[in-house]
Amino acid sequence: MKKIHILAIIMLCLAGFLFVSTTKGLTTYGSFADAKKSTGVIKLVGQLAKDKPMSYNPTVDPNYFSFFLKDQEGIQKKVVINRPKPQDFERAEQIVLTGQIEKDDVFYASDILTKCPSKYKDEELQLREQKG
Repeated sequence: MKKIHILAIIMLCLAGFLFVSTTKGLTTYGSFADAKKSTGVIKLVGQLAKDKPMSYNPTVDPNYFSFFLKDQEGIQKKVVINRPKPQDFERAEQIVLTGQIEKDDVFYASDILTKCPSKYKDEELQLREQKG
């Protein structure tokens, strides 16, 4: 075999490895129903159920935070995370959780990501009002 053929085979193997390793980390967001069916960790996306209680008392336990999340299908469940409450949590437009549902029908999150409204949206609204 020529050196160019060997190099081409190595490059194809490397490209295949990179493709597999990058797509392995891609996950889609599920719902509480998906989490109930799953035996492993799942990613959920939803919104804070503002009409339900939120529990965070940093003087008693700074690493216990619970709240209710409404998923994309409208189902609300209690979420518990053993981390401090994120800053501006109440203002979050979306909440992304990584975790699983346990026996007590509570979603135990290991990671939380809040997507807060952008400060640029307020500026954009003000500009529109000034023009209109």
